[in-house]
Amino acid sequence: METTAIPRDNTLPFPAIGVGGLIFDDAGRILLVCRKHPPQAGLWHIPGGRLEPGETLFECCRREVLEETGIEVTPSRIVAVADRNIEGFHYIIIDFLAKLTADSPREPHPSTDAADACWVCPEDLTKYPLVTGLEAVIRSCQPSQVPPLKAGLGTSENHPWLYT
Repeated sequence: METTAIPRDNTLPFPAIGVGGLIFDDAGRILLVCRKHPPQAGLWHIPGGRLEPGETLFECCRREVLEETGIEVTPSRIVAVADRNIEGFHYIIIDFLAKLTADSPREPHPSTDAADACWVCPEDLTKYPLVTGLEAVIRSCQPSQVPPLKAGLGTSENHPWLYT
């Protein structure tokens, strides 16, 4: 069987994998960060960033949330996947629902790529300029909206690399 190379337009950005964490506190507030750098600088989104070589998706989620906010989390399941091709960047973003670890600080401290970070009540989301589509993802993942049964992709202990 003969294969044919697909021509690539070298002016297009090469896709990168991004990971985000949707974290709710005990009061039902969502953790948001304001982007410091492009793409979408000045807009609010969930903490996250680019997957590093050799890193698992879960490790990336933990690291990015910690780097941007100083808060430690444990990712649980995939709740959204976005394909963003904006401002000269192309990201495939995998968003996880994540829980605060027991010993994590509770107040966010913006760092690295975050200009600001805070907990936001869902009823106040309209007061923040959010990245496109984020409000719908947040509303579908609020603790009162997520079924207690597994309703998204996650990993098993036997196969931590397999998202099912």
